[in-house]
Amino acid sequence: MPSLTDSVRYLKGVGEKRAKLYQKLGVDTIYSLLHFFPRTYLDYSDAKMIEDCALGEFCCVKATVFKKQGEQYIRKGLSIFKVFVTDGTTDMLITIYNSKYLFDKLQVGQTYCFYGKLQGNLLRREMNTPSFINLQTDCPVKAIYHLTDGLSNNLISLNVSKALELWGDRLDDVLSPDIKQTEQLCHIRYAFENIHFPKDMQALEVAKKRLIFEELFSLQLGLLLLKKKNRKSTGVTIQNTALDEFLKQLPFILTDAQLCAIKDGLQDFTKQVPMNRLLQGDVGSGKTVVACALAYCMANNHYQTAIMAPTEILAVQHYHTFCKILEPMGIQCALLTGSMTAKQKNIMKQKIAQGEYQIVIGTHALIQDSVTFFCLGLVITDEQHRFGVNQRAKLAQKGTNPHKLVMSATPIPRTLAFIIYGDLDVSIIDQPPKGRLPIKTYLITGSKRLRAYHFIKEHIQKGFQAYIVCPLIDEQDQKQQAHSVYQYAKTLENTELKDVRVGILHGKMKPTEKEEVMLQFQNQQLDLLISTTVIEVGVDVPNAVLMMIENAELFGLSQLHQLRGRVGRGTVQSHCILVSDHKAEQTIERLKIMTQSSDGFYISEQDLKHRGPGDFFGERQHGLPDLKIANMVDDMQILLRTQQLAKEILQRDADLSLPEHQGLKQLTQQLFQQMSADN
Repeated sequence: MPSLTDSVRYLKGVGEKRAKLYQKLGVDTIYSLLHFFPRTYLDYSDAKMIEDCALGEFCCVKATVFKKQGEQYIRKGLSIFKVFVTDGTTDMLITIYNSKYLFDKLQVGQTYCFYGKLQGNLLRREMNTPSFINLQTDCPVKAIYHLTDGLSNNLISLNVSKALELWGDRLDDVLSPDIKQTEQLCHIRYAFENIHFPKDMQALEVAKKRLIFEELFSLQLGLLLLKKKNRKSTGVTIQNTALDEFLKQLPFILTDAQLCAIKDGLQDFTKQVPMNRLLQGDVGSGKTVVACALAYCMANNHYQTAIMAPTEILAVQHYHTFCKILEPMGIQCALLTGSMTAKQKNIMKQKIAQGEYQIVIGTHALIQDSVTFFCLGLVITDEQHRFGVNQRAKLAQKGTNPHKLVMSATPIPRTLAFIIYGDLDVSIIDQPPKGRLPIKTYLITGSKRLRAYHFIKEHIQKGFQAYIVCPLIDEQDQKQQAHSVYQYAKTLENTELKDVRVGILHGKMKPTEKEEVMLQFQNQQLDLLISTTVIEVGVDVPNAVLMMIENAELFGLSQLHQLRGRVGRGTVQSHCILVSDHKAEQTIERLKIMTQSSDGFYISEQDLKHRGPGDFFGERQHGLPDLKIANMVDDMQILLRTQQLAKEILQRDADLSLPEHQGLKQLTQQLFQQMSADN
């Protein structure tokens, strides 16, 4: 008999050919087949009368067969079978294509539940090849799986059934009897049987609860074990945390939220373990000034600060901001980026190593082996989810367990933050700087585009600037009907925007070219910037008060919110116009959220609901293992409970070495195989 870790091809009924099809669905072993959970379920017990179902919609009806009509050949390779059913009030025609097997299963006089799309008209109701069950002999709840060509729902069910037959009694129940009793969780065999073949909806909920709990529990244990490795004592303990001179020199007054965040960081500096803090704040809330204050404190105590930004544009912008605030106070700032010449880099690296610069700002160039610090005390990563685990760790290794601050202008949903930042202390800046007005946001179709151009022109004539964001760089990128920056710029030549000074910006330009265009825009030598999402992070031009985003449906809500945050940086009323011709009601409702709220945290919660954590930060950037059954929005209460329980267990058994925790340890290792490899 094959083992759970063997290829699924060794399971009777699969074979090599089907195993390759299963691989497309992420199933490679018998273990992963059992963990290939259904995407949804059909509840045949929730049947309606035929006349109560809307035409064109999927529904479940209970009806009795009263007549069958034999096979009819339509053309070569296509035959149909007709079955007439009634629910006692309304008759319906069932048409079955190319399946005598299904036709023969339906017996005259027997009652079945049929599920399918109701078609026809007010006088005649029809369903084409619906799925159906006999309520007397079949389970009323049927699992529906993700499919690929060559693998049907019935075939997957048969394969899973065979795996359960072989392995149902051998599945390891990793949860102790005490936990199962306290949390009211079922046995593992019952859970797997009823997640794939539920006896009824109640049994399905019992199975789901058990499997969701187990998945989130092992996730929390794994994260806490991973993060515990980083909790070592620091060689950077600060005594002098005075900021009077810094605050006096600032040309503006900090908000209470900014002052609280600074206070949090300064208190961390005085402790024996390194600061490990997340600074969260909405777009334009003033996180950079908080980072500046903490870097000032480090410099005052003769330590260096390294600030790593994901793009050169943002690194340059941070450099200018830090220079403007700190250099008048005698603190020297350095910039280190990939586009500098080898000679420039070598000179800069030498001065950094000798301690001539207290603040070092850069891109990934900072983590090169050739970059050494004189005395690194604080590491700041901006938009930290854009960096891999290795990159962040490598920068911190250039000091003796330095303090760490991670900044994010992407408000991370609290549900997701509970998981990703389980052991980070969190400071939230939830107040906008004084004088900032909420950005007015509109959703329009392409038919109103000319009116939008007129609106943009009016603002440019008043001396303001604008952005137009397109999803593509040029037409060759076109995988779908979407606007590209080069084609868009050309189109504007035939509109009322033809006389405005237009610049183009996108990610494939050389760093020097991008910097030159941004400099021209910042210096008001350009009126309109047509760009891809390269402006999403950190571009700060207070005179830009209007943004238009084409094909808005192609962006996530959080990304739209980030883009929108590039305007509204000054004290003038700013506007954001979302353009979409998408017809889907769900898409329109999603985009309308942007017109109703400017709260980044609320928007990110909605984004997570629509897209899930995998897409929230982009492909695998969130660093989480893939969850098979748990949902971090819907299962928040279980998430909180498992987090608490994981902490309690690790207090008693720090590395899960006790015999009763061996199953949990193995499950945690399986879940974190990819994550451990990244570390």
